[in-house]
Formats: sequence, structure tokens, C-alpha cells
Amino acid sequence: MHHRRRQACGDRGGRARASGIPALARHPARLQVWLRRLAVLGFTLMASGCSTLGYYAHVTSGEMHLLARRRPLNQVIADPATDAQLRARLELALAARAFASDHLHLPRNRSYTSYVALDRPYVAWNVFATPEFSVAPVTHCFPFAGCVAYQGWFDRARAEHQAARLAARGDDVAVQGVTAFSTLGWFADPLLSSMLRWSDDELAGVIFHELAHQLLYVRGDTAFNESFASFVQQEGLREWRTARGLAPPDGARAAHDRAFTQLVLDLRDRLRRLYAEPLPTDAMRARKQGEIAAFRQQYLRLRDTQWHGDARWDAWMGVPINNARLVPFGLYERWVDAFDALFRAADGDWLKFYARVAALAREDPSQRDAELARWAASSAH
Repeated sequence: MHHRRRQACGDRGGRARASGIPALARHPARLQVWLRRLAVLGFTLMASGCSTLGYYAHVTSGEMHLLARRRPLNQVIADPATDAQLRARLELALAARAFASDHLHLPRNRSYTSYVALDRPYVAWNVFATPEFSVAPVTHCFPFAGCVAYQGWFDRARAEHQAARLAARGDDVAVQGVTAFSTLGWFADPLLSSMLRWSDDELAGVIFHELAHQLLYVRGDTAFNESFASFVQQEGLREWRTARGLAPPDGARAAHDRAFTQLVLDLRDRLRRLYAEPLPTDAMRARKQGEIAAFRQQYLRLRDTQWHGDARWDAWMGVPINNARLVPFGLYERWVDAFDALFRAADGDWLKFYARVAALAREDPSQRDAELARWAASSAH
């Protein structure tokens, strides 16, 4: 995806063109998974030109603090003082980690073979920001990960301070707690106590997802990277459940998740068109709030009719909605159908599939997107 980039260090000239960032959403429990994935190298130790030394000192210190507290999973599991429920969850995570390498041919390394018990509910907090009348996010650029649509902090007070600073200059802002993050294999990422709030499927799935990033990552192409990892998570989880004698994931819930994602994307598209109109500021604000109110009514109708009272998104809807809260949606699903078609064309052989994906990764971005669009169309047919 190509769009004019708004830097976080003072470039406020002009209205940024909408980037069409696709959305990452399913349901509230998994929203934490997606927000966490946005942190793929957000905590990199490398500094970009417009980032402050203080910020990098903060994230470096936070990362080093986590690494220093790691304990091998086997050691925690064997410890008689470990709670039985915790032991069972760690044993499941260790089994999923072995399955990832043995059956999905994902990297065999020390990531997710250690554990850190946090003293807080989230490992970090991400700050999202957009202009008041734009759905294009304020971006932050890093040498290895490229540009990302958030800034991550290990300390909530610091995140809130940054959000207040951005709000004071007129931006829409959102602060989201994240349960985990990935360094793309630069360090042996630990399993975190915050991750254990997820279901068994979500815990196994995120291990597959993050190891897929370690296998293949294209700098600056978030949709490609996240769609690839999301497909590996989706298909890997299906095979994981089969291997354990479990039924496939609930199709109805997944359909509701996709419908909610589309509802948010439709709102974002309507706002994008609204912001392109030459309206006075007060009129623009009123129309913006009108679109958000209509979105809320659409949600209630779907929840109470087609979704049969499925209220998993009520908590998300209960918080004030602005442009910044819409930013995370869509990133993880844009090319999932294309990767599914590629996997079927490789006869379900993971190594052949990875080879085809690696070849795509070497293409020029525009050619890569065109090829993925063809595979997605073939999947639809």
C-alpha cells in the first residue's frame, strides 16, 4: 500500500491522503492479539531521525528488563511452587511451540521457550493518532520494520502523556494496552503472563503467528507481513486442533468477527469521503459525529438480529470512537485469501508454500500486490 506519510515529528502541512490500511478485527479478546502484533519491532533499539533519545532509552530499558526476568518454561513447569493451572497453560504453550517447528516448519529457536511473570496487566501501551479530519495515522519509522501507525511504551503514564501531547495539538488519539509484542527474532521473545488471559487457541495461534514473522518479513509492507502471518496462524491452528482430536474453530463466531470488521471499515470509508469535502470545521465535526452515531446504530441492529445477541464487541463500542480507534482494523486480513490459495496450489506443503511466498516477497511492491490480487480472486472463485 502506498500513501503520503505523515511523520510524528511535526510535519503538519496538508491533509494526508488515506492509505486504505486494512483492518484487523475479530472480537474483544482477540483485539489484544492484533494490537500486540502492531508492535512488531515498535520496540526496536534503532533510532530514526525524528525520534527522541529519551524514547529509545525507555524502550531499550523496558526490553532489557523483560529479558533479564526470563525463566525457561521447563524450569517453571518443573517447579513445585508453580500453580497447577499455570503449569497446564505453560505445558500447552510448550507443545504448541514444538508443533510450530515440527509440523509447520517454522523457526526452531528459543523464542517462546521462556516465561516472564509481569507485575501489570499489559506488557505495553500503544498510542495511535490521526489528524482530526483524516483516517490516515501519524506514522513512526524504524530502520528494519519500516513505518508503523503507533508508538509503543512500556509505561502507561508515559503513553498517556504522549497521547495528551498529541491531543493538545488537535489530533484524535487512542491508547491501547497490549498483551505481548515481538522483536522479529532479534531476541528470544518470552511467553508473558499477560498472554495467558487468552484461550488455548489464541495462545497457540499467536505463537504460530509470531514465528511466521521470524521466518519471513518484508520491510515496509504491513499488509503482506500480517496477512501472511495471519494465514499461518489460521491454517496452523486448524492443523493443531486436528492433531489434538478437536473440532474445527467455530465458523459462526468467525463470520460475526468478519462482519464487525467490515462494519468498521465501512465507517472509515465514509469518514474518508467526508473529510475530502470542503466543509467548515463545525459542520465537518457535526457530520463526523453523525457518521459515528449511525455506526453505533448499525452495530446494535446486527448484534440483536443477524448475530443473535453476540455481544463480544460491546466493551469496544462502549468507549468513545474517533479516527485513531479505527486505525488498527484491517491490517491482518487483506491478503489472507490470497495466501490460502497459494497454500492450496502448493498442495498443502508448507515448505513449497514458504518458497512461493519468499519469491513473492522479492517482487517489486506493485507487482507483489497485483500478484496477490490475482491469487485472492482465484480463491473467491
